[in-house]
Amino acid sequence: MNFIDELQWRGLVHDVMPGTADQLNKEMTSGYIGFDPTAESLHVGSFAQIMLLKRFQLCGHKPIVLVGGATGMIGDPSGKSQERNLLDSATLQKNLEGIRNQLSRFLDFDSGNPNAAVMVNNYDWMKNFSFLDFIRDVGKHITVNYMMAKDSVKKRFGEETKEGMSFTEFSYQLVQAYDYLWLYKNLGCRLQMGGSDQWGNITTGVELIRRMTGGEAFALTIPLITKADGSKFGKTESGNVWLDSKLTSPYKFYQFWLNTSDDDAEKYIKVFTLLDQSTVDALVEEHRREPHLRKLQKMLAREITIMVHSEEDYRKAVEASELLFGNATTETLMSMDEDTFLSVFEGVPLFEVSRQHIAEGVPLSTLAVELAPIFSSKGELRRLVTGGGLSLNKVRVENTELPVSNSHLLNGKYILIQKGKKSYSIIRTV
Repeated sequence: MNFIDELQWRGLVHDVMPGTADQLNKEMTSGYIGFDPTAESLHVGSFAQIMLLKRFQLCGHKPIVLVGGATGMIGDPSGKSQERNLLDSATLQKNLEGIRNQLSRFLDFDSGNPNAAVMVNNYDWMKNFSFLDFIRDVGKHITVNYMMAKDSVKKRFGEETKEGMSFTEFSYQLVQAYDYLWLYKNLGCRLQMGGSDQWGNITTGVELIRRMTGGEAFALTIPLITKADGSKFGKTESGNVWLDSKLTSPYKFYQFWLNTSDDDAEKYIKVFTLLDQSTVDALVEEHRREPHLRKLQKMLAREITIMVHSEEDYRKAVEASELLFGNATTETLMSMDEDTFLSVFEGVPLFEVSRQHIAEGVPLSTLAVELAPIFSSKGELRRLVTGGGLSLNKVRVENTELPVSNSHLLNGKYILIQKGKKSYSIIRTV
């Protein structure tokens, strides 16, 4: 594949420096993207960058992942309205290890191929660089006027904020530029990529390489991913959508993509999957003919959930979705792990009952009226049972005095009560 052509049809070229395409067509090229180690997992806001590196490698080029152990201690002003909290070294190290493990799911680091990915930490070359050495050997090559002209800096000095910018953050641009210089000199890196908000930082690196070595380097950015309604991509009411299953369950992850709007789904299927152009075009056409079937969203959620998690996690997420809408079996419910169960039924009324009551066996009428007041009276419970509208763990209840015991517990602690088609309650033993 031709890398630039591949990005073009996907709508993923924002800025590209002249000569970049010629360089990529001429030979296998090393290119890097920097990742910010502010957490031990990346989230979907970083996923476009990950896919950019993955496509770069699939096109025969060599990805370099730079994890900013040094720059993470400073804080990038790009796109920020205020300075962020700085991280201590122990937190940074934990975050670096998490990100390293995560990226190995997407990039080939170990094959021994010439274009196998490389991961570096800029703290390794910055830690012994004294402040005086840096401003003498590097700082003199880039003027303050040049740095002040960058949009990321101008916005912080304009009328939009009275906070201004500390020298620490102002220096970020030069430190990132030095990263590019170091990678150029030591790993033969000729291309830096990133989001469009990074264009100023990236071009400073290109300029520093030119001034200090006389060499030629290149830059490419992709558009920042947004949602059609103007809200921030990658955020939900509960916060970031993480790539780590411990922070965002595969079920919630799957649901995030499944709930994408039609307009966004047409864009995201190009940005976040490896599906080829003919497949994507056919999917979009099918979706426009029958949007109510949501084929685009289903394929988007499938492809990304399998890529980030696994085929098994995808299957469980689909089963869990069916469970919520009344189509799944008791076996599905019984085999569901606790995290998925709680994700599916998040926000459902929860009642706590002593484990001892369940261990001894308790009539459903006592459990669901007196111990856990799901029903206001035994009469209400009886009417629902008589009408066939009550289920316990997805099994229809035919007797209000059904003995409920430990054998009914899901994951050793939960009981699911369903009234009608979509009204659920959970009893948790404590």
